[in-house]
Parts: sequence; structure tokens; C-alpha cells
Amino acid sequence: MAVTVADVVGMPVLRRSGARVVAGHAGLGRDVRWAHAAELVDIASLLREGDLLLSTGIAMPDTGDELRAFATSLQDIRAAGVVIELGRRWQELPPALVAGCDDLGLPLVAVSREVGFAAVTQAIGERILAEQLAELRQAQRVHETFTSLSIAEAGPEAILEAVQRLSGAAVVIEGEQHQVLDYRSGPDDIGGVLADWSTRSAAVRLEGRTTWDEDNGWLVTRVGRRERGWGRLVVHLATPPSEGMIAMAERAAAALALHRLHDRQRDSAVRRTHHELIVGLLADPNDPDLLRRSELAGMPSAGRTLVGLSLRPLVERPTGSTGRTGRVDEVIAATVHAAQEARVPALVCDVEGDVRALLSLPPTADVDRVVDDLAAHVCRRHRAVVGAGRPALRAADIDRTLREAQHVVESVRTVDARPVHRLEDVHLRGLLALLASDDRVRLFSERELEQLRRHDTEHDAQLLEAVRALLLHPTSKSAAAGSIHLSRPVFYDRLARAEQVLGRDLDDPDVRSSLHVALLVDEITTGG
Repeated sequence: MAVTVADVVGMPVLRRSGARVVAGHAGLGRDVRWAHAAELVDIASLLREGDLLLSTGIAMPDTGDELRAFATSLQDIRAAGVVIELGRRWQELPPALVAGCDDLGLPLVAVSREVGFAAVTQAIGERILAEQLAELRQAQRVHETFTSLSIAEAGPEAILEAVQRLSGAAVVIEGEQHQVLDYRSGPDDIGGVLADWSTRSAAVRLEGRTTWDEDNGWLVTRVGRRERGWGRLVVHLATPPSEGMIAMAERAAAALALHRLHDRQRDSAVRRTHHELIVGLLADPNDPDLLRRSELAGMPSAGRTLVGLSLRPLVERPTGSTGRTGRVDEVIAATVHAAQEARVPALVCDVEGDVRALLSLPPTADVDRVVDDLAAHVCRRHRAVVGAGRPALRAADIDRTLREAQHVVESVRTVDARPVHRLEDVHLRGLLALLASDDRVRLFSERELEQLRRHDTEHDAQLLEAVRALLLHPTSKSAAAGSIHLSRPVFYDRLARAEQVLGRDLDDPDVRSSLHVALLVDEITTGG
């Protein structure tokens, strides 16, 4: 904190001498940089901004205009003020000098009894040095605090608590859309500080790194670089901030940005590690090095129940702002958070656009409940299809549970209310998903559907659509016709033509089963 003219007037050495302010009360808050005793009429050229002049007035001019010019010369170099000892030149200060100082807001102090200017200068110097030493100690405390926090990679909670402790004020961290992310209370009611926050914050423009908003009493500094800033740190103060307070806020903002950078680096490294482990375990779950690395990564396998999960984000608008990649990142983060909340060790990563996870549960755990709760936690914020493999009771079956989870996700055609899909939920479609990579299965599907496809292409007959509707509504041809918006006569006519093209009876169960399998394989392999 700086030493002001008001502080100097209140010092014992001047109070004992009957010091009183006679003009320039508006400038009593000026900072005093040093004090100089001098008896020169042109002393202004030898002084610096913030210097306090001590004088007896002996060498000051006589006329009112000259006295006003003298006051103006001190104001021009932004002197802190003038202290004049009465008795040597004047018993009362000249009205012209008083008026001139008052008009300029230049503090003018009269001392009615003799005072040693050396003692005044010493007292002011000691006070200034004490304040500077206090600022240095505070700066050292701030430096040590935030250096320790940075080395420890402390999170926002610890950083905000440090700011609150150092400033004694309320502190708020906000996001880029001016939403409050976290805060710590100060001496005042935090409700008043946070009231209508977003609206007030949006009105505070931050051109540089830090600004002081007097209307709100906010010291605001950006967290992160201008082009990549993700939020702002706000300290609520009753008075304008000192340089030390500004430096403290900027160190705190730097610590927050560094923590975010560490988080990104950790997340990137962890994702790479998890990806390597899951891909490796899919290839060889018996590899002792992979199992050891998984253990070190926090995912034990010995004596545990292991469950594979696949989560496929649903993108309603592929051209949206986040896109598929952004959705995958969000689902990965949500899955990691859900696993941490449930205290379930897990490997989580992105494999070819789907989120793959391997959970490690104690043998006594209710596997279905844990998996359902984790999936529900993720799906509350992100739309995704979640597939789970059957639990593996030994490491050798890790690849099996991971593959089953992926096959389930690939088999799900429609999303329903259940949080997790399992093999028993996808029935024949699940079996075909397991076999879809077999060339013989694909050739079977193509052979079964070839005649109808060729006829539809040549005659635009849409017979395959009619057959598909029949297979999806096996108990009601009326419902089948309605599903594709055809009248029953037209629908029956298309079925009759399909039978002619195929040379088979569509009421034959074997024919229907073959066509149904062929259509399911086609949907699975083509994504139709």
C-alpha cells in the first residue's frame, strides 16, 4: 500500500507541530514518493512526481499571481503537496496561495509550531520503506504460494482458496459465457456479489490482460491467452487494487491456465496409454506385459470381474458445431467421470469412432447394476448407444467381452429406453453381427436379394421394400402395407410380383427366414 498525503499529515511528528490541511483536500489521497526540504521559488524543476515539498516560505514570491504560478508549477509536475511551517515568513498562509492550491486540488498543509524537516523526512522515508518492505514480503508470499501450487499442479479449488486468503476478498472464476464456475466468499454477503452475475459480467470489457471495474468493484483478469482464453478470474474489492493485488490476480490466472494445460497433457497421455492397452488386449489378452501395464494404469485384472463396454455417440446433426469427433471426446470425458464417481477402475479410449471401455469390478459386485448406473450417468448428458459384453472372470477373456460389446452396439438398430444393450437383447441380429465379417455370410445375403434388387433397378418396382415390410410385420399384411403407405391391393400385387421374380412362396417359413436373415446382414454390413 502506498503512503498518501493524508497518511503524512497524520504522522505524530506533524500532529505534534499542529499540522492542518488548509487547501487541496481533494488531493489528500495522492501518493507520496519522497519528501524534500527546499527554499527555492523555482524548485518545481528539481522535483519529481509524488514528491512532497517542505518549506518555511522564505523564498516564495510576494504577489498573488506569482503565488498562483508557484502552485501551478508544482501541480504541473504532479507533486504530492506542500507543507509550510508558519512563523518564519507568514503567520497565516496568503489567501492567493490557499485559493490557488484549492483550485488545483494540490494539498497545502500549514504547520503552526516549529518542526524539524529532517525528522519529517526521516519519518516519511521510514514509512515509505516499511510499506515497500511489506509489499516485497507480500509479493514474496504470493510468489511462493503460486509457485508451490504450480509445482503441485493444484486444481482450481486450491487456487481460489489461495486468492481468497491472500486478498481477504470474494473471488469468482467464470467461464467464457460468463457463467460462474466456482467461487469463494469474502467478508460481504456472497449473494450480493453473485446477483445477476452473467449480465453484469458481460458488460465488463477486458481489452488488455487485467482491468479494474469501478462500478462493480471487480478486479478482472483473463485466464489463458486472448485467443484461447476460457474464462476470467474476478476479485471483489472495496477499493481500487494495488499493484501487488493486480500481480496476485494475474499469478492466480496463470496458475489456473497452467492447471488446464497440465490437465490436457495428462488427458492426452492417459488416452494414448488406454488406447494402446485396449488395442493390445484385443489382440492378445494373455500378454503379461500388457496386463502389468494395465495394472500400473489403475486397471487390475487378477481376481476381478472384467466387463467390456462400447458407447456409440448419436449425432443428430452431423454438420453441428461439435461433430462426431467432438461428441466422442465428450462421451469419453463423461465415461471417465462416471467411472471415477463409481470408483470403478477403467480403461477408456476412442477406437475407430466408438468409445471403448474395460471395467474392473470386485468379484462380489452386482455387475449389471454397476454397468447400468454408469451408462445412465453418461446418457443423462450425451445421447449414445451403450453395449456391454458378458463379464469375463479371467484376463484371457478380455478380448471376448470387448468384442461382444462392440458387436452389440453394431447390432442395435433402434434406440430405446434401456441404458445398456447386451447380447440377449439383440437376438438374431447380434449373432449376425458376430458373423458379418465372414465372406460366406455376405455372399448369402447378396444371393438371396440379388433378383429383387435387379428387378427393382430395371423396373423401379420397389418389390424389396414390400418384402421387407412383410417380414417386419409377419402377423398382419394390413399393418405391413400401412407401414410403407400403400393400399392393400397395391401391396398384395407387389408381393405377388416378388414371388414371381423369386420363384418362391413368401408364405413358406423357410423362404421368409432366409430373406429375413439376408436383410439383417445387409443392414448390418451396409449400415442401412
